Amino acid sequence: MAELDLETLGLRAINQKLNALNEGTNERDWVITHPMGQHAIACGLQAPLNVEIKGHVGFYCGGMNKHADIIVDGHAGVGVAENMMSGTIRVKGNASQAAGATGHGGLLVIHGDASSRCGISMKGIDIVVGGSVGHMSAFMAQTGNLVICGDAGDALGDSIYEARLFVRGTVESLGADCIEKDMRPEHTEKLAELLNRAGIDADPKDFKRYGSARKLYNFDVDHADEY
Repeated sequence: MAELDLETLGLRAINQKLNALNEGTNERDWVITHPMGQHAIACGLQAPLNVEIKGHVGFYCGGMNKHADIIVDGHAGVGVAENMMSGTIRVKGNASQAAGATGHGGLLVIHGDASSRCGISMKGIDIVVGGSVGHMSAFMAQTGNLVICGDAGDALGDSIYEARLFVRGTVESLGADCIEKDMRPEHTEKLAELLNRAGIDADPKDFKRYGSARKLYNFDVDHADEY
């Protein structure tokens, strides 16, 4: 496992080194030390690398990730895993706003809490939060799964499309066009799979499912006041 000291090498040199690796590389295991909360660490990775970051990170860590498995041994700032395409990003601590924003694929695991707008405009990413999430989470979420093992803040799923939301705790309020839905066997099975992949011990039977009432993105004159 090769070590990259961010304090010594600098952010640009480390990102250039990791981005230069292709899918056929044998140099797959990396540790980044002394991250010092800097922004955009390990962004745009295109190869199946294993990257462990020993400390807290700033904004947009792991953004645009493709194939790589990234572990953050600390907390993450705004936009962790933003526009993620595939691979896995695991935050051992808490995450700030907009975690997993616009993510197209892959799995984001946050073992602690996530702040507001977690999963905003998600487009296929799976997000599992071991704690609670803030207000406006899953705003305009298009597809994918957001699993919340704690509580959800105000306006969960506002203007949601076809993403599926699973919440074990309480929901402060639901956003426009978001409703509670039946938990069918296929949803329980999918939830169990996500919890297992995330390494979080929780019973799928304790969760409720939320999703779109499908009244906003299909125009209906009887609901014109809601637009």
